[in-house]
Amino acid sequence: MFEWDEGDKRWNAAHHPFTSPHEEDMSKLESGVESLNDPLSPLSAVRALAYDVVLNGTELGSGSIRIHRQDVQSRIFRALGMTEEEARARFGFFLEALEYGTPPHGGIALGLDRIVMILAGAESLREVIPFPKTARAVDLMVDAPTPVSEAQLKELGITIRKSRE
Repeated sequence: MFEWDEGDKRWNAAHHPFTSPHEEDMSKLESGVESLNDPLSPLSAVRALAYDVVLNGTELGSGSIRIHRQDVQSRIFRALGMTEEEARARFGFFLEALEYGTPPHGGIALGLDRIVMILAGAESLREVIPFPKTARAVDLMVDAPTPVSEAQLKELGITIRKSRE
């Protein structure tokens, strides 16, 4: 359910922070909150109710059973290092909605591009994606992203600051 980030020395959600944990792992979740800065925390043993759809070794999609209880969602936010105030500021609308009896539910996101890759007999996703990006997220077909004008930045209220380095 959680992955240790060595660079930031903190726990992150492996799938997303709205994935339900296994009910029998709730005690590990509680004891793990007491040791948030420890890569050997009990959080490492909390399992997620998450799943993948795999065909012949190729992942076609993934999903999870979502948290439908406000108390569990609050515990997950605490495990991710959020204070109650921060969780309310960022996700108060969601925590409030969970108080009204959200039913258990799940979701899945299928990778249509991966299915097309298999159907086409392609070796790589790059062979079937119409607008592939480089490792630096540049689209060589349309030369994107492109620089934006000062007027566009001003309209959006964005200021670019130069690094001091």
